Amino acid sequence: MKLHPLIRLIGAPTDIGAGTRGASMGPEAMRVAGLAEALTARGLRVVDDGNLSGPPNPWLPPSDGYRHLPETLAWNAAVFEAVSHALNAGEFPLLLGGDHCLAIGSITAIAAHCRRQKKQLRVLWLDAHADFNTSAITPSGNIHGMPVATLFGFGASALVNLADPAPALNNSQIIQIGIRSVDEAEKRFVHEHGLEVFDMRSIDELGMRVVMQQALHDVNENTHLHVSFDVDFLDPAIAPGVGTTVPGGPTYREAQLCMEMISDTGRLCSLDVMELNPALDEKNRTAQLAVDLIESLFGKSTLMRQT
Repeated sequence: MKLHPLIRLIGAPTDIGAGTRGASMGPEAMRVAGLAEALTARGLRVVDDGNLSGPPNPWLPPSDGYRHLPETLAWNAAVFEAVSHALNAGEFPLLLGGDHCLAIGSITAIAAHCRRQKKQLRVLWLDAHADFNTSAITPSGNIHGMPVATLFGFGASALVNLADPAPALNNSQIIQIGIRSVDEAEKRFVHEHGLEVFDMRSIDELGMRVVMQQALHDVNENTHLHVSFDVDFLDPAIAPGVGTTVPGGPTYREAQLCMEMISDTGRLCSLDVMELNPALDEKNRTAQLAVDLIESLFGKSTLMRQT
């Protein structure tokens, strides 16, 4: 029987990169929704590290195209260290955001780990947004709209160079799924750099099953599979508790199929859960749904299946 690695919950309670306050309460909402208890009930070993600490959100206007760059750097450095420590200990880091700018620290740590271990990295970016803005093209300066570009090397030097060598990612290592809101200049930048994107039209035309088959087709025993799950990936009709709702996202069953097919690979090694905003939720229902989907990532399914 395969022994799963210890799952280390890492809370990062900040909305430093966001345009709406409230994602800082996301980690606690996940705890209230019973995340640790649900995973433990599945026979998994879980340790909750509590929350990282970092600077408060000063809620300032942009400076040179960035809002809160020094504070964002501090939070991502803390995330980088915590995720690196978990990976070096052979654990599964499960980062509880917090806004999606924190994926810079998380994925930079994971990419550095994969280089050391000579592992193939595959990032699945589940999101309504491409998050491929830069300081030159951003409409807002909010860094939660820039993490993928930053991971590709197009961002503030201090964030790009959290680990050496930089950049952390290239376009063969990341696949975006569920995208349906991209700024005009950002669209051109996405095409220019060849991101592989399965937007909602792709899901409508192909179905979630085919999309996931294509996204996972070359995942093998040497793959470190990382999922960066922005809760606004989901349709706001089922997940209202996010700051940037975009209609037309995956349904409950589409999302479950997505998570179950990821689980079926047996290669999931790390996870971000981002942008949960309980201030905008209804009786914590979005957090409860997120816990349900995370359980599916760890093997829950309607029927017992042999994989």
